[in-house]
Amino acid sequence: MATQKELTPTPTFAALFELIATLRGDNGCPWDRKQTPRSMTVYLIEEAFELVEAIESDDTPAILEELGDVLFQVIFLMYLYQQAGRFSPTDVLARNLAKMIHRHPHVFGSDKLENAAQVKERWRELKQQEKGKDAGSILDSVPSGLPALMRAYRISERAAGIGFDWDTPAGVMDQTEAEWQEFKEEVHQLPEEPSGNLDRVRMEFGDVLFTMINVARLLGVHPESALSASTSKFIQRFKKMEKMASDQGKQLGEVPRQEMECLWSAAKEGDETSCHLSTAEEKSGG
Repeated sequence: MATQKELTPTPTFAALFELIATLRGDNGCPWDRKQTPRSMTVYLIEEAFELVEAIESDDTPAILEELGDVLFQVIFLMYLYQQAGRFSPTDVLARNLAKMIHRHPHVFGSDKLENAAQVKERWRELKQQEKGKDAGSILDSVPSGLPALMRAYRISERAAGIGFDWDTPAGVMDQTEAEWQEFKEEVHQLPEEPSGNLDRVRMEFGDVLFTMINVARLLGVHPESALSASTSKFIQRFKKMEKMASDQGKQLGEVPRQEMECLWSAAKEGDETSCHLSTAEEKSGG
């Protein structure tokens, strides 16, 4: 019987297509054979998020692996459409090459663009030209299935691309404060036990988030990566809290809130020995 090493082909795109053909073949894998383009979208999204996480953590082995997983999903989808007679992988490559060359006239043509902002503006113009007069709204190009934070960023970016934007970050920061005030007013009007009376609160909170996203955009910060970094920071500190509690023989959930705050401060300052949790005898005054 051949070993796994002997079965591993030369790493080429053709070999990957051949592997997928084997998986989809009569003697292949039952799971792979039953997949459709629609069923594969879930795995493509999952792998893309895993790749982003690897890149954010700058983990070279993980990036290497996750890039391969994303590539596999993309080529699997191309194979499925080729099987269905819709188009070939060569068609995909040909269209993408033509589009990328057309949208970079400052590299492959005579356009003179001096900075990234001009490139983005020219890209938008070319994209609209490709779609023609019946392209619809400029906002239609933003996929409705994007995560809400990313979609809001792209929507506001598209609107800003034709001049519908604040002049300065200070202007949108003032708008954020106004939206926050409106949100607080709606919260204060809630009954003590709200039952289905949250529509206006939900809308006002959404307005706060949307304006905050525009603050980030005007400052050159992507809100998705900013929130991801903050979430990762919270996770790291929370795990330190759990470890500090465990080192003193406790589960974090057993620690009083005031002492949790002490653990949080210690985790934040990086001093894991500065917070002493009270014992049962200390609590009872013994």
